[in-house]
Formats: sequence, structure tokens, C-alpha cells
Amino acid sequence: MSGIIELLNEFLLSLGMSQAWVDRVDRLILLIVIIGLAFLVEAIVRVIVLQAMDRISKKVKSATVGEILVNKKIFGVLLRIIAPILILSLIPMMFTKEATVLTLVSRLCYAYIIYVVIRMINFVLAAVFDIYSMKEEFKDRPLKGLLQTGQTIVYFIGGIIIISVLIGKNASDLFIGLGASAAVLMLVFQDSILGVVAGIQLSANNMLRVGDWIAMPKYNLDGNVIEVTLNTVKVQNFDKTITTVPPYALVKDSFQNYRGMQDSGGRRVKRSINIDLSSIQFCTPEMLEEFKKIDCLVPYLESKAKEIEAFNEKHPAKGESELNMRRQTNLGIFRAYIDAYLRQQLSSIQQEGFTFLVRQLQPTEYGIPMELYFFTKTTVWAEYEGIQGDVFDHILASVPNFGLSIYQAPSGEDIRELKELKKQA
Repeated sequence: MSGIIELLNEFLLSLGMSQAWVDRVDRLILLIVIIGLAFLVEAIVRVIVLQAMDRISKKVKSATVGEILVNKKIFGVLLRIIAPILILSLIPMMFTKEATVLTLVSRLCYAYIIYVVIRMINFVLAAVFDIYSMKEEFKDRPLKGLLQTGQTIVYFIGGIIIISVLIGKNASDLFIGLGASAAVLMLVFQDSILGVVAGIQLSANNMLRVGDWIAMPKYNLDGNVIEVTLNTVKVQNFDKTITTVPPYALVKDSFQNYRGMQDSGGRRVKRSINIDLSSIQFCTPEMLEEFKKIDCLVPYLESKAKEIEAFNEKHPAKGESELNMRRQTNLGIFRAYIDAYLRQQLSSIQQEGFTFLVRQLQPTEYGIPMELYFFTKTTVWAEYEGIQGDVFDHILASVPNFGLSIYQAPSGEDIRELKELKKQA
């Protein structure tokens, strides 16, 4: 190396440069040459190694650890430590007397090597994320938030180590110093810290997955989760708008997750119709004969007739009032018809393992509510609404056949008819 320096000095002196400048410029030129040579060697090695990785990666077909090991991005980053290592090996021979320059270049090289290692670790984490996100059992898990958490931790620790190398201090001393400013750091990184904690809770408790249908009225949120990251949960609402909320909001506040409904294979219908109280009456023999023409009602009518007949024989009526004996009502038969119709004629209704009710609710000023409570065999929204619509279309049209009427508040047309009747009178 001394021979090369002497030749370089003679060349610079021959150009008319003074000795003072020669002593400064020759080291700078050699440093530039060494840096250029180091990066040239690195580029050659990268081309050779990455081509080899291409050939190997074509043979790796499964998403395994082997795929991570031959990942071009990871190797491409790792090979960048070749140049600083070569520089660290060569500069001590050149700067034997310039301790300041030697220290500065060495620290820069070590800092660059640490930076390369940090990037490599993050590429490894990203590769692991890509592999597990393709697996069926992990597709709907919020892995991206965990990935970002890991990368943030790596960058934070790596940044502290790089600073300690550049300033020549022990990294542990810097970490101790950060403890004193923890309150400031917590204030600055509040959202990220809360996001990390909330992301872990959401994942550990299986509260949220990508693809879940969730509703959160407080944030006007109702749709499918499309992404879960460190700082945001992104939801595509059914009107195709996108709402983002911080993960800790889902932990702090209540939200509704429809995954249980979707996994069960049935979606609940809970809706009622209001029967006008003035239309409820006891059934006459003529009405009962007319109802027997409805096939699905025949078993119920025959069974109920025997039950009532047996009761009335044991408890003879005293007096002529029809209230002295048991009789069927049109509302009771209508309720039995709804039950039979749903059970016998609709294959789209869940009947095994799911609650099935046709019941009366508390009478109100709007009549007596007849509630239908059952589950469909599909959870697809459009199909569910179609089944629900078909059921209530039929029931509403069937009400007059039982001598009943639906309660409906007077409309403008009703008022006009009353006025016409009043004029005619």
C-alpha cells in the first residue's frame, strides 16, 4: 500500500501540486478508489448470487422456510454488507496515522452494516407474513398489524444502535436515557402504542378477522373488514364507502361482529305484523269448515277439535253464553297456519337446532303484534331479504282469509273517503 501511495504522490507532484496538497489529496483519492472497488465487487457478487437464487427458487414450489431462504429481496439486501466489510478491511492499511478519519469511516461502515441487517430482518418478517397470509387457516387473521408491530420494534432498536455507533456511546446508556423521556415518547407514539396493544388483544381473543362483517353505529360503520394494520382497521361499508377506525376503538367501545351468524349457517328473521283488535272473534262452524280446506291446517284443526270437545264434555256449559265453553278463535287458527306454513311449505327455513316461534306480543294502541321468529338457511344478504319478503308477502295477503285485518293508521285517502260519505249523508 505504501508503494501505491508513493506512486500517487509522484504523479500528483508532476502535475505541479504542492506537497501540502498532495498529502491531503492522495488519501482522499485512495479512499474513493477503495469505496468504488468495494461496491464494484459487491455488484459482481450480487449478479452471480442472485442468478443462482433464481435457479434455486424455481425448484421451491411450496410456501416453506426454504422459500424464505431463497427470497431474492432478502439476499439482495444481505449482499449489501460486502462493500462496507471490504472498506473496513482496507482502510486501516491506508489511514495508519489519521485516527480521526479512520474512526469516522469505520463508524459509518458499522452503521451501514447495522442498517442492512435491520432491512434484512424486516424483509424476513415480510416474507413470513406473505407465506402465512396465503395459508387457509391464517387468511382471515389480522397478521398485517403484527407485522407492522414487529417491524416498528426492529427499526426502533436498530435506530438506537446506529445512533450509539455514530456517536461512540454504549447502546445500553442510550436505552437508559430513553427511560427518562418515556413520558414524552408515549405521548408522541400514543396511537402506535395503543394500536400495538389493541392489535394483540384483537388477535389473541379472536375478536376480529379480515373479511368479518361488523357494525359500529358510533362510527357509522357497517360492512366488511378489508385490512387490519398497526394504526387503522379499514372497513368497506355496504354503500362501497370505506371507514377507518383505530384498533383501540374496537377494544374500548362495543361493536357487533356477524361472524357467528355466518358460521352458524342461519340468519334470524324477527319481524311482526299488527292485527286489528276489532277483527278478532270466535270461529263459527261455517268458518271452521272453510278453514278445513287449507291442507296444512287440517291436522291442527282435527287435534284441536278433539281437545276442545273432550274438555267441554268434562265441563258442561251452564247457561247459553258462548263464554261458558272453550272455542277456537280466528287469531289462534291464523297463528297455527303461519306455523304450519313455515314448517311444511318452506324448505329455506332452518328447523333443527334453531329457535322457531310464532307468538303474540303485548297488545298496543296499534293492535296486537304477531311476531315471527325463525332462521333462514342462508346468510347471504340478498337471498335472506328475498326469503323474508316472500314470507311476509304471503302472510299479509292471507290475513283477510281468516276474518282478520291488519292495523293501519288512517291515510289521506281514508280521510277523503270519510268526507265523501259525510257529504252523501
